[in-house]
Amino acid sequence: MSIASFHELNHKLKDVLQRQDTVMRDCIEPMQMLAVAIRYLASGCTFTDLHYTYRLGLTTISNIVRDMCLAIWNVLRLECLPEPTKQKWEGIASTFEKRANFPNCLGAVDGKHVRIVNPVGSMYYNYKGYSSVVLMAVADSDYRFIYVNVGSYGKDCDSSIFKNCSLWKSILNGEQELPEAKFLPGMTNKEVPYCFVGDEAFALHQHFLRPFGGHNLTITKRIFNYRLSRARLYVECIFGILSNKWRIFHRAINLKPDFAVNIVKACVVLHNFVRERGGYKIEDTFTVTGLAELPEATVVRGGTAANDIRNIIYMQIILCQKSDQSVGKCQIFNKIIKKYDL
Repeated sequence: MSIASFHELNHKLKDVLQRQDTVMRDCIEPMQMLAVAIRYLASGCTFTDLHYTYRLGLTTISNIVRDMCLAIWNVLRLECLPEPTKQKWEGIASTFEKRANFPNCLGAVDGKHVRIVNPVGSMYYNYKGYSSVVLMAVADSDYRFIYVNVGSYGKDCDSSIFKNCSLWKSILNGEQELPEAKFLPGMTNKEVPYCFVGDEAFALHQHFLRPFGGHNLTITKRIFNYRLSRARLYVECIFGILSNKWRIFHRAINLKPDFAVNIVKACVVLHNFVRERGGYKIEDTFTVTGLAELPEATVVRGGTAANDIRNIIYMQIILCQKSDQSVGKCQIFNKIIKKYDL
């Protein structure tokens, strides 16, 4: 975070955090409260470390961090996590098609388990063997959060959490203003709706695409899975950027679950705040990855309509591959295309 961004953040929050001086002592200034909270989130240190650094009581520091996280979420949420409009969705899909070569993509979806210290056997105990709260996120191709759902139990799977979140419910109920379905380039048989992309943990839907399952896939289906993984990579990268900038995620949060949820929400908002003011160029972060093995699937899920939509996008990607419209930067796929004359 730059100095200018820090002062801008302080200016936005100081009216909410300003306290009154008394005859007993002067209040702690909002800028110092912000510095304490940012130091805690960015360094991953404990309240005891801050106690010796800033010469403040442990309870005082705990209250400062709690109040600051709530203030950051309440004041900056509408600015940094606005409700997406139709034009916003179209812009997200356009950048995904430009950078990941995947058409009609509204965002990449995945969940992150944020480790907390909680008794074993509680609802927060997950399949990985530790307690956590789940950060379910939708990311765009600029490594910014579009939507987040924080606070689900660690035992819940990603698919069920996403199905119960407000964004997905609004899409199913027709309340979300998504762009209209359109014909993909080179195809006139069926209009394809806009959709999200995710990994194998999610269910196939006409507005949600997942990779083809199984080990014995054709070369063209492996190419589709690779292209889908390129779009899905953005949400994986955003979790890595979030964890390395706000290093409170490098250790288990030794606080109550509701306090931990407030910390995660504040970090999400601060991530977008910093990205919009001091982010680096997206082109400098491009990497090339190989193919990953997918778990074998024995049945086709998602219904006929969802499978038809995935097959249409799959065929469009293969047509683009044949006409040399794809990015063509991955050496392994250049060898595949040359070997099988795609």
